[in-house]
Amino acid sequence: MKVALFQTKLAWENPVINRTFIEEYFLNEDESFDLFVLPEMFTSGFTMNPSAVAETMEGETINWLKELAKKKTCAITGSLVIKENDNFYNRMVFVFPSGEVQFYNKRHLFTLAGEEKVYTKGNDKVIVNYNNWNICLQICYDLRFPVFARNVENYDLLLYVANWPKPRINAWDALLKARAIENMCYTIGVNRIGEDANHLEYPGHSKAIDFLGNTILDCEDELGVFIFELDKNAQQETRQKLNFLNDRDGFTIL
Repeated sequence: MKVALFQTKLAWENPVINRTFIEEYFLNEDESFDLFVLPEMFTSGFTMNPSAVAETMEGETINWLKELAKKKTCAITGSLVIKENDNFYNRMVFVFPSGEVQFYNKRHLFTLAGEEKVYTKGNDKVIVNYNNWNICLQICYDLRFPVFARNVENYDLLLYVANWPKPRINAWDALLKARAIENMCYTIGVNRIGEDANHLEYPGHSKAIDFLGNTILDCEDELGVFIFELDKNAQQETRQKLNFLNDRDGFTIL
């Protein structure tokens, strides 16, 4: 599977500017790809003012994503603020080329920023099947909680989208690698760059790591679309050879 990730700056609480900027890079990329990955809250930045930017699942951004996915016959994923039944969610949507949409609501809300005070947490772990790849969807702070991400379903790709700031970027780098090794699966983390309205700096470090912890791609602090390929057969052969996942512990998440 060929994946394109977009490491980008984000205009604060301005979906129109962000959609326009993303679309320009998306449409100007000549190389084809199967999956296009955007950061967390790609329409707004990591805002604790959801009423300023919230949309519905029938809103402008979802319809825009459907149009883009159809144009390039690819899937698109990333998170945005969604309002549903008077609740706000940090929701990672996965838009198929057909227009079908599946989604994951962020489970681990970032208490340091007060995210739990304004957003409703999700409970369900979500794995989507796309092009015969089982993809586990996760958002930012989820990265610090390995039990929730544990590969008990034998998924093929672990995918994190984030707004992860510079002071704690060493944790981002280390934990992405750890999740890849312990779950024996390709792991992708897509972070933003630039500075937000709270003067937090985001250094990027979006990356792709293979099932043994080897770095496939590290975007460092560069702006742009980065394309790489994942080999499911190589991952399956390594899993069968080493059998590490067969020795994992059983557990129950409350």
